[in-house]
Order: sequence, then C-alpha cells, then structure tokens
Amino acid sequence: MSGLDAPLELSATDDGDAPFSLTGPDAESETPPPARTARTVVLASLLVVSLAGASTLAWFGWQVNTQRKTTLSTPSTIGALSLDDSEQATSTADYLQSALSAEIALDKAVGAVYNSSDERSVLFFGGTTLLWSPESDLDSSFNLVDDNQGTVSGLQEVDAGDFGGVMKCGVSRSTDGDMTVCGWADHGSIALALFPSRTEAEAAPLMRELRSAIQTRG
Repeated sequence: MSGLDAPLELSATDDGDAPFSLTGPDAESETPPPARTARTVVLASLLVVSLAGASTLAWFGWQVNTQRKTTLSTPSTIGALSLDDSEQATSTADYLQSALSAEIALDKAVGAVYNSSDERSVLFFGGTTLLWSPESDLDSSFNLVDDNQGTVSGLQEVDAGDFGGVMKCGVSRSTDGDMTVCGWADHGSIALALFPSRTEAEAAPLMRELRSAIQTRG
C-alpha cells in the first residue's frame, strides 16, 4: 500500500510527545452547551411574575379591609352649610336615599339636605356596604340621577381627598337647567350629592369637605 493511501500522521518526537492527526479532533470530544441556564431564566421569570401578582393581591386585600369599616353620618353643620330639617327637606332626603338603596344593596343609608347662607342647597345621599368594584358601582349610581333629574354628562375623575377611593363629577342637564353632580365610592361606602347653582369647580372641593365631615373609618 502506498503512503498516500493511509491518513497522514506525524510520529512522536524524541521527547515522548504523542502523535497528532491532521484530520482534526473527534466530534465526540465537543461538550454540548448546558441547558440549565435557560431553565434558570424561565424559573426566575415565573418567580418575578408570581411575586408581582401576590403583591397586587395583598395591596387589594389591605384596601378592602381598611375601607370596609366605614360609617356615614349627617352632622348639623358642615363648614358654612347647615342641615335643613324641614319636612320637605327630610322627605326629599328620604326619597333619594331610598332610590340609591334600590340601585345598590346597602347595609345602611343616609340622606340630608344642607343649605348655605346664599340659599344654595346641597342634596346628599349615600350608604355603606362592601363594594368590590367601587368605580363601577359609582358609575352605575349616576344612572340613578339620569332617571330622576336629567342626563349626567361630562363625568370626570377629581381628587378624592384623604379617604381615597374614586370621586367623579359631571353635569345633569334637564329642562329645569344644569346642575353639578358629584359622587365618591370606596370599598366601604358610596355617596352622591346634587349641587344646584354650583359649577364643578365649586362642587368638587365642597364634596371633599362633605366627605371629611360625614365619613369615618375604624
């Protein structure tokens, strides 16, 4: 057999080194990349998602537990407003709170009419109950005003104050004229107020003042 028929190989040198082949190393000597790294990345991502979900659930649970312990009362005075205890005012307040109770199952309902020195009244009605979706329930309660006063348009969220939750204001338009309507809702209470002859810029801070005097927690 001629020398070209055999693979080319160099012999060991005198110092004892092993021969090496010019055909390249065996494929079996290559080590495959570890799969553990990819698996670790996937598990870490799942852990992050799980922790984020648990954090959100814990925050929601804390809000519900804190806000559900709520009571509403109607003090005789709130700032410059005085409670109107006349028969007509009492009848109007009873009607409004009964209408809200028919819309949302309340544990307790309250209602009141307040007057100011400039003879502009505020009609307040609300109640307490456990609300899982405060904003959705508040939006539904504005439909109650639609049925009894006029269509509420231009609803927009405003500062809810220290109690948190959600507060919105809009304008009820009817043949009798425009009237600002504001409402708040959290996980323990919901309330609306009608503000005849007041703009939204006047009604929103007044609604926060009403809430601070009417709502308590704990």
